[in-house]
Order: sequence, then structure tokens, then C-alpha cells
Amino acid sequence: MKINYIKQPVAAQTQLANELTKTGKPVILVLAEGRPRIVTEAESHSTATVITYFSGNEGGDALANILFGDANPSGRLPITYPKYANSLNNYYRKNIENGNPDDKHGYNPLYEFGTGLSYTTFSYSNLHLSQPELKENGTLTVTVDVKNTGQREGKESVLLYTSQLYASIAPDTKRLRAYDKIDLQPGETKTVTFKITPKDLAFVNDISKTVTEAEEFKIQIGDQVASFNYISSAVPERSGKL
Repeated sequence: MKINYIKQPVAAQTQLANELTKTGKPVILVLAEGRPRIVTEAESHSTATVITYFSGNEGGDALANILFGDANPSGRLPITYPKYANSLNNYYRKNIENGNPDDKHGYNPLYEFGTGLSYTTFSYSNLHLSQPELKENGTLTVTVDVKNTGQREGKESVLLYTSQLYASIAPDTKRLRAYDKIDLQPGETKTVTFKITPKDLAFVNDISKTVTEAEEFKIQIGDQVASFNYISSAVPERSGKL
């Protein structure tokens, strides 16, 4: 006799969520969990999703403050949340591992790493690099303007990703290299500054050595993108483009 200890409760909760949506009232999907569950069906019918993790004895009060608008959420997802069972992806996956996005085994997450909403909105502009090249022992200064375009005060996590276009092994799609969190009043704009060094661009190669290889890099902050070249006298121990 086969007993399903996990599937039955999950199916029952999904059925309950689906029945609630039939009332026509907005439904908020709240995930109080320590690891991701497959909630794709219930999520497709919800107005919004809130992940509380295991928030302790005061978690209910904190959740109520968010749902009733007394607190403005500003968290970002620290994982890539899967859409299908066994479809686990790191945010820094490699392009050659992406597969077909329409396939359950391709890169097709429910939510990407870094996803997070707020009761206000933010816009990014004027991404600027201090120079077009970064040299050994040098520092690249990166600035970007962030504006609160909504109607209430809010906090924004400003995430700086880099992507290396070529490397001695297949490079990661992107890596989070720096971040900052700022508080903005409605209509307020702040300039956020980051400092990037060659060490910040390093990766572990195929002989388990941490290296930074000379090549073109792309920086992305929000919807802003810029490129620069890293100049180095070092030669990769095992070279070859993708």
C-alpha cells in the first residue's frame, strides 16, 4: 500500500486556494516556509505572493502590517524560486545550461533571484562608469541614479551584477558583485556609488584556482547596462573561447 504523506496535504491546500479564487475577491498567497515548495498552480490564481519564511512569534503581526499597508515591504528573493519539481537553478547558471525555457527542465523559474515588490515604484537612470577599462590593481567607480516614482516612502535594494562575455571556461550568466539599500521619499532621487576591483570579478576555474581573466564585462543595475574591459598581463592556464 502506497501512502502519500506530502502530496495529499499540498493538493488539498492548492484545491482550497483555487476555491477561494472563485469568490472573486483578491487572494494573497502567503508562503511560510524554510525551503521552496511547488506552488505554481496556486500562484497563477493569486493577486500577489508574500514569502515570510519562518518568522517566529511576531511574524503574524509583521505580515498583517504588510497586508494592510502599514509597512512597505522591501525584501528581495535570495534564491531562484522553482516553477516545477526538480527544476532547481542557481541564479548564476551558465548560458549553456539554460535549455528550452518552455521545458520543465530548462531555465523557467517562478521567480528569479532578486525579485521583490514594494508599495511604491523605482526607476534607474544615468548608469556611469569612471573609465572604459579596469586594470590590474585598479578600481572602477560605478554610479547610478535611483528615483522613487511612486506615492509613498520606500526602500530599494540596488543590485549590481556583472557578466563576463568570454572566459577559459563557460562563464556564469551573471554574478551579484555589490549591493546597497537606500530609503527614498516620493519623487526623491539618490545617486548610488559602487567600487569594483579585479578581485570582485574573480571566478574559480577548472583547476580550482580563483582567477580574474582579461576580457569584456557587462554591468547591469536594474534596467541599466554598461560594458568595460578588464586588462591583465596574466594568461589563462587553459585558454579557449566558448
